[in-house]
Amino acid sequence: NGKQVTVLVELKARFDEESNIEWARALEASGVHVVYGLVGLKTHCKMTLVVRREREGIRRYVHVATGNYNANTARLYTDIGLMSADEDLGADATELFNYLTGYSKQEEYRKFLVAPVNMRQKLMDLIERETAHGKDGYIAIKGNSLVDAPMIRALYKAAKAGVRIDLIIRGICCLRPGLPGLSETIHVRSVVGRFLEHSRIYYFHNQGSCDVYVGSADPMPRNLNRRVEVLFPIEDKALKREIVDVILATYLRDNQQAHVLQADGSYRPLRHELGTNDESFSSQDDFIEEHRVEYSGD
Repeated sequence: NGKQVTVLVELKARFDEESNIEWARALEASGVHVVYGLVGLKTHCKMTLVVRREREGIRRYVHVATGNYNANTARLYTDIGLMSADEDLGADATELFNYLTGYSKQEEYRKFLVAPVNMRQKLMDLIERETAHGKDGYIAIKGNSLVDAPMIRALYKAAKAGVRIDLIIRGICCLRPGLPGLSETIHVRSVVGRFLEHSRIYYFHNQGSCDVYVGSADPMPRNLNRRVEVLFPIEDKALKREIVDVILATYLRDNQQAHVLQADGSYRPLRHELGTNDESFSSQDDFIEEHRVEYSGD
């Protein structure tokens, strides 16, 4: 239909190498311009950019997400995506695609946090800002793993300043919560259930003027240093409330699929501690029921 289409296919995607090679060949055979990313960096961000000529002129639409464009994992993983016509997000997406296709090397972005360009420093700055707020500070992070030593040290520093920190880390967590004089204000939980928790969320309270970022990157050296990753801001007030007051709050209420990390490195299942009068609550079951009602129209 006369559309110009460019697709980046990551051939080093774990478990999908053979499938991605086949898709790349099929796309090229259909006239799609296929690129394979940057030498030495694995592309892990998930993004689509549509550029349209409309009556008012050229307009860009961008979709950025925490999950892959994969029909199989979409049925098994929990993820978050944002569709936007915001001009700054569209410009950032354009410049990132130019970077990935070799047209330019972008060093600054308007709103995106991009690894390995500016993401690490920006996250450290946001943690440091909460540290300055002391006992009025609050940080919540949801991810797959937390193993980055500089970020862990920054979180310890924030905790020593009195910042409350909630971490929802499904897999490996090298931070130890609840250590006297070091991490007493940090709480870590892992939620493991029917669906694989895959979304990454970063919340910084900032005395009520909060910043919320969502994207593909875990706080790990490989994600921050050796991959192309994107965290994008959630700026709409209603969407912020949905992520903070609904999504994060729901995970922090879970007492069925949540396991709490102890100071000695062991995990304690919360369901084993429920009293006879305590109400059991599963975050994933709650999300399923919420969307069942929403889509049934009841």
